Amino acid sequence: MVISELVRKTASQLTENPRFEAEIMVMTALGISRTQLVTDNRREIMQYDIDIVAGMVKRRLLGEPLQYIVGECEFMSLGFYAEKGVLIPRSDTETLVETVLEETDGENIHVLDICTGSGCIGISIAHYREKAAVTLADISDRALALAQKNIRRNSVADRVRTVKTDVLHECPDGEYDIIVSNPPYIETEVIDTLQTEVKNFEPRLALDGGRDGLAFYRRIIEIAPSLLRANGLMAFEIGYNQGTAVKKMMEKNFKEVKIIKDLCGNDRVVKGRRV
Repeated sequence: MVISELVRKTASQLTENPRFEAEIMVMTALGISRTQLVTDNRREIMQYDIDIVAGMVKRRLLGEPLQYIVGECEFMSLGFYAEKGVLIPRSDTETLVETVLEETDGENIHVLDICTGSGCIGISIAHYREKAAVTLADISDRALALAQKNIRRNSVADRVRTVKTDVLHECPDGEYDIIVSNPPYIETEVIDTLQTEVKNFEPRLALDGGRDGLAFYRRIIEIAPSLLRANGLMAFEIGYNQGTAVKKMMEKNFKEVKIIKDLCGNDRVVKGRRV
């Protein structure tokens, strides 16, 4: 069997974005680039590699996210490792990073990324703002270990550090110009109604925002004024239906509070400045 035949066979077994996912699986199994996928498409492949792809297909058909299967994903045009037990970076979250980048102009800034998970938000900010110093905070040892790998992968170890913090019960140390967070924001009772990829494979710790989904926003908004410098920026990712509630909470301690929509027109970010 040659590469192009394996891609076609794999795609015929998949149901969601079959051609794209088949190509990703084959590239990962063979350790080749997209260019090689095209230029070497008549290359014969070993049964060992065919079996690896077959195993990936089985996992995908059971609902496991492609990112966990291949072990990586793209975010803000950067490469990030993805592992079970840590929330997968999503393109919607790029709106949060872009919002923060628009608020900075290359100056020296200290950034705190709360509930960092894979580290994709804080690491992306550090990559695109070369004078930024970033602290990644999370309660999960697994998430922090993955964030460390992603720090090294994106060559920002000189300016990005990790710290274990239970933000619901602890307050991080330091003083910051920007606090950014994509906290757990799904209502507890809603989690079991989510698609299989999410409810069965992604960590509940990174999803569960309490009874009304707002527990982490309340806590972070409470402690943020003690962490932010004067006029410091606070920016959250939010669920599509949480903009008004989070904006109202922020207006007690913040000024210039605004809701920002993502490319699909959904409320995605709430930002404000410390009074």
